[in-house]
Amino acid sequence: MRVLLRNPRREIEVAGSCPVHALLSRLELNRESHLVIRNGTLVPGDAQLLEGDIVEIRPVISGGA
Repeated sequence: MRVLLRNPRREIEVAGSCPVHALLSRLELNRESHLVIRNGTLVPGDAQLLEGDIVEIRPVISGGA
């Protein structure tokens, strides 16, 4: 699968399929701090990612006054 990471922007290839939580763990990213988008759709942590998927991982950004 092709994984697009933001902040800093980079792209990696990951072989095989795996659940979202396993991919984040492999990349040493915290699930609560990142959104995972597969083929344009937000996916939950237990969703299975497949070989041909395009996955984007974005950090959650919050702010306030």
